[in-house]
Amino acid sequence: MASMTRSESSSLKDGKGHHINNQAIDAETAENKAPSNLPFPDGGFRAWMVALGAAGVMFCTIGYVNAFGVYQDYYSTHQLSHRSPSDISWIGSMQTFLLFAAGVVGGPLFDRYGGKVIWVPSVILVFSVMITSLCKEYYQFFLAQGVLGGLGMGMTMAPALSSAAQYFQKKRAAALGLSVAGSSLGGVVFPIALDRMFSSSFGFAWGVRVVGFIILGILIFSITTIRARLPPRTRQFLKLNAFKSITYDTAIASVFFLDLGIFTPLFYLPTYGETHKMGLRMSFYLLSILNGCSFFGRLIPGFVADKFGTFNTLSMLGYITGILTLCWIRMTTSASIIVFAALYGFFSGGVIGLTPAVFANITPNPQDIGTYMGMGMAIISIATLIGPPINGALVNAYGGFVQVQVFTGVVILVGSTLVVITKLVSGNTYLSKA
Repeated sequence: MASMTRSESSSLKDGKGHHINNQAIDAETAENKAPSNLPFPDGGFRAWMVALGAAGVMFCTIGYVNAFGVYQDYYSTHQLSHRSPSDISWIGSMQTFLLFAAGVVGGPLFDRYGGKVIWVPSVILVFSVMITSLCKEYYQFFLAQGVLGGLGMGMTMAPALSSAAQYFQKKRAAALGLSVAGSSLGGVVFPIALDRMFSSSFGFAWGVRVVGFIILGILIFSITTIRARLPPRTRQFLKLNAFKSITYDTAIASVFFLDLGIFTPLFYLPTYGETHKMGLRMSFYLLSILNGCSFFGRLIPGFVADKFGTFNTLSMLGYITGILTLCWIRMTTSASIIVFAALYGFFSGGVIGLTPAVFANITPNPQDIGTYMGMGMAIISIATLIGPPINGALVNAYGGFVQVQVFTGVVILVGSTLVVITKLVSGNTYLSKA
């Protein structure tokens, strides 16, 4: 029959054929089973628009953070010329730290309330950029750009990536790679735009405001496209039981070590180029070359991962990136440094692009993707906070970059090995597609 009576619909049969009452089913159990009846679209207009919306968020978050080197250089010769480079770098470090740490709030909020949770942090992000254009003192820049900007970015980024992961399963790595590729595009556009405007008639204030309007327009697009696919999860805000899973713990450890080292060239490559007699303008464009190649690195490996497995592809890219970083020691001519920037951008971009898919793939319930991803990002944020100071201490202690390059290469290789271990403890064999 097309319909059921009230008495028929109020009961189910268990595995032994006994009748049980629907109302007696535990709410958490029912909630966890709900997504199993909702197949992943793995494509279609809505799904790809969500992925593009997430790419817009990544453009405005990590892409914008990648431009901090321009701010660092400008502050050191203008508003904050009386402060040390280390003091100024803490503005960017705090911004990057909160970009990841705030995911512990943004991810669970997405699981509870859906895509609308990015509205308020998007406003906070735009406001932080606009108010930065008016800052004069160090504490003002630290609070506006470092703290407020970081919080707005972090509470926007985790929900954006989680939304894309909810729409894809077989093509998840490709979709998340497309989303994360937005950060590479931003890493090319924002540094060049800010550098040009700061040295033109626009000046600092209006240069920052123009960037703020760009971010506003893109975030409006993202707000209108990002939607949750699954019903909200109304139980626990955080899933602390997740840390009882050795698979989840090793996944966090692997990404922690990868992120501890993988951002090093973004901080030091221009300075490294200058110390090896590259022109100031050419050394600045090394970051644009790196980020430009990173766009393809975050896009192409996603399709490879869907065919050969996310863990397999991520570990391979990680090993290549680690070995390439150790080879960086011998790259001392302008041509070789440019080649390094291009190759590192591609392979490290693949690593960054696939890490969200790792968390999405090991989450038992698709409704919890935002929470699992947010909690993992919060722990990984510590790596982004301590990485630059460690490298800075090595440069100051040894007066060169060899120790930084060795440290970076080794921790990336450690992270890559932990990716393989994560695959094995998750129940897969060494040669299986996973």
